[in-house]
Amino acid sequence: MESASSHGDRTPPQLNSYLKNTQFKNRAGDQVFVDENRRPEAQYALMNYVFLNKDADILRNVPSAVCSDSCQAGFRKSPLEGKAPCCFNCSPCSEGEISSQMDTEQCKKCPEDEYPHEQRDRCLPKTVTFLGVKETWGKALAFVAVLFSFLTLLVLWVFVKFQDTPIVQANNRNLSYLLLTSLSSCFLCSLLFLGRPTAASCLLRQTIFAVVFTVAVSSILAKTIIVVLAFRVTGPGSRMRMFLHPRVPYCVVLICSGIQGLLCAIWLGTHPPFPEADTRSESRHIILTCNEGSTFAFYCVLGYMGFLALGSFTIAFLARNLPNAFNETKFITFSMLVFCSVWVSFLPTYQSSKGKAVMIVEIFSILASSAGLLGCIFIPKCYVILLTSWENIPNQINTQRGSRSRKFSFS
Repeated sequence: MESASSHGDRTPPQLNSYLKNTQFKNRAGDQVFVDENRRPEAQYALMNYVFLNKDADILRNVPSAVCSDSCQAGFRKSPLEGKAPCCFNCSPCSEGEISSQMDTEQCKKCPEDEYPHEQRDRCLPKTVTFLGVKETWGKALAFVAVLFSFLTLLVLWVFVKFQDTPIVQANNRNLSYLLLTSLSSCFLCSLLFLGRPTAASCLLRQTIFAVVFTVAVSSILAKTIIVVLAFRVTGPGSRMRMFLHPRVPYCVVLICSGIQGLLCAIWLGTHPPFPEADTRSESRHIILTCNEGSTFAFYCVLGYMGFLALGSFTIAFLARNLPNAFNETKFITFSMLVFCSVWVSFLPTYQSSKGKAVMIVEIFSILASSAGLLGCIFIPKCYVILLTSWENIPNQINTQRGSRSRKFSFS
């Protein structure tokens, strides 16, 4: 009696010989030959024979497809047109998608707080970031803001120290003090845009800057109006003389700033700014920033400041040929030109920026426009006060001003 082992040894060759003459059609309708020499459309292998229990019964395994190799993680199966289902290509997952298992037919996107690994086989958590004071851009902007704020206070000290000189008195020294104080505050307001955004900082950063900067622009508008009126009023009976009252410039500043404050109050009462996590600007970072709440309100606030600046520019430009002793309008014209240029450039740049670049652009615009006002209006006066004191002689200035102008002192 033959053993089970010897019986099993003879059975596979017999089975193999039998299968070589076998042919059939698969589910796709293709004719399949098992004989390797006839090169079937789909190749099959006879494998994994096992012996069952002590009676040595043989379990025949079903042939398995080997047309295409399995797709690894990070790839997806792409069917080949006109081929059997077991034939496919392995295509890498698209940008931003992953596949974590073998033979995946569809890749999937990572959650918003995660990003794909370089091999696109898993998702990794994004890093939370914001424009902080400790990073390079934050340090640079903070340093410039504090430096210019200190420089503005230094100019204010010069004006206070030489407050009785003609050049300070001739240009309404009290308005100059208010303008310098507001400019110093404008520089410091830019610091509110640095650091981790909170509900409080998002509410304050735009509104405080808008009101403080409006005070500065309103002061320039008031200075321009008063200078022009002082030269345009003729005769004792002129109706325009009522506008030369010492309180008029402060009323201009108060009304203009009050309107801006009302706009900000409506903004905060309807659609106030709030903290937001930006997950789309950078693929590997979650950027904490402030959502403006109402874009319309934001541009209304900026547009109102632009309207005041344009008014100051127009009045100063029309009065640019006034006598030299009062000719602050030339400096105001140039300063408003710088201001408008900065903010006109800001709008398209702000719209096209993403992530931290939005805050950097806004801080830079605040610093550049404030520095333009400081440099164009006050640096020439400081030059005359400190370096050319012989041009700041009371008799010489008063002679140029004339008796009529001396009657209207707004210091």
